[in-house]
Amino acid sequence: MTETIARILVADDEPDLRALLQRYLSDQGCLVRTAEAAPALERLLAREHFDVLVLDVMMPGEDGLSVCRRLRAQGETIPILMLTARGDPVDRVVGLEMGADDYLPKPFNPRELLARIQALVRRQRLLGAHTAPQAGGDVLRFGDCTLHLAARRLERAGNEVPLSTGEFALLQALARHPHRPLGRDRLLALAYGPGHSATDRSIDVQVMRLRKLIEADPAQPRHLRTVWGVGYVFVPDASGPGAGAAP
Repeated sequence: MTETIARILVADDEPDLRALLQRYLSDQGCLVRTAEAAPALERLLAREHFDVLVLDVMMPGEDGLSVCRRLRAQGETIPILMLTARGDPVDRVVGLEMGADDYLPKPFNPRELLARIQALVRRQRLLGAHTAPQAGGDVLRFGDCTLHLAARRLERAGNEVPLSTGEFALLQALARHPHRPLGRDRLLALAYGPGHSATDRSIDVQVMRLRKLIEADPAQPRHLRTVWGVGYVFVPDASGPGAGAAP
């Protein structure tokens, strides 16, 4: 693979296939986690950083196409490789329209899956998961705050609010995934990149600092909320998904 071990999440309801892929990809130097359905997939995505999501179309409950569409709507940028037992080329088109990056019909050769994963990882790393926004774009408003992602600047009620590099990185990571609970490990990876030296405790401290800077009442936060047992969620306003998370 590459110098850095690729982290792969495989979501498929077939236990034999999950076991086979976990064993094969692990032998090739990948770190592999598996999920049998959407709820387990969501928990893992919230807690950990992954380089590629291998997602089965025909899962029980919420199917892979719906999961893919929802993740993209939530701002999730992880490369997604769809698996399906259905051979209809229309399925491939629909999956790509939903935001999938690649598609592989079952049955498949594990070597081909590995090659496709390697291609997705290379492309993602070349693009750069943390590429700076282009000037003039990406302005987010919440409460009486305005976050200028390109200029790396936060304003509150028209006045600039000084942020450390770490505070800006964390606020940007949260703001780019609104209404989506994110675990501390995932936030560390999103804010600082894989291989960071920061700790879970540093996330908690920086969240407390950010609340003092952006919240009307830091003790009862509206925008940076705690999701017990998971981590934190950014809520741009006081309504919509995530608004019921505990402060």
